[in-house]
Amino acid sequence: MVTYVATLDVPRHVVEYLSRLLVAHRRRIGTPKGSRALGPFRQAVLILRWFRERGCVHCLARDAGVSQATGYRYLHEGIDVLSDQAPDLHEVLNRCRREGMTHVILDGTLIESDRLAGVRENGNDLWFSQKHKAFGGNIQFLSAPDGTPLWVSDVEPGSTPDITVARIHVLPALYQAAADGLPTLADKGYIGAGIGVLIPVRRPKGKPEQALHVDTRVFNTLVRHVRALGERTAAELKQRWRTLQHVTLSPSRIGDIARAALVLNEIWK
Repeated sequence: MVTYVATLDVPRHVVEYLSRLLVAHRRRIGTPKGSRALGPFRQAVLILRWFRERGCVHCLARDAGVSQATGYRYLHEGIDVLSDQAPDLHEVLNRCRREGMTHVILDGTLIESDRLAGVRENGNDLWFSQKHKAFGGNIQFLSAPDGTPLWVSDVEPGSTPDITVARIHVLPALYQAAADGLPTLADKGYIGAGIGVLIPVRRPKGKPEQALHVDTRVFNTLVRHVRALGERTAAELKQRWRTLQHVTLSPSRIGDIARAALVLNEIWK
């Protein structure tokens, strides 16, 4: 076996931020001093390596000199303390209004995962997305007009359409925000979302784009171009925190993992 030195490509202040959260958590649950195999800083490094490198927990635990079970326990603990810092949906929308944002952008993405047992009423796999041809969980997110990630929802099985997940987790709050002057832009996957959610008008089936009135085509073009900036939100989170490209933990934890990544992404700046 050969050992070598590696560098974690995460700003030090991000590691220190997570370390402080872990210290506060240990005090809150009454952890005796010196009773842990790893201190808060080394635990933070293990957690951030998992988020950043998408490494296997067994390897991360081995490198840290702890058992695999302890590695998993430390990782879940880190996910929990980070996700607890994620902003509430109403808090985010209120801040957007205070800062004078013209709109927010709603979109969804599939976070791929290992296969999980579960069957829908029609016999199909619950966590399998026919759209993406992959297993995973569907999460919704809001971004600012410039594409900055603002909020992430909890997870629903991958077979759940975007509009259904949005109705469960975000649309009621968006209706109130629209009434207060903060509309939402979305793509055609949200047709039927309701008042205040602006989406491109779908052309009649089997008809060319020219079948739509010129004013409607201009509206569609404007919505698509302005909303396109929101596409960078999922890409930014998945590329910076690579564990979101394929989660190896239980898919039910995808929402917490995505919210933790959102918090880390904000601290990175």
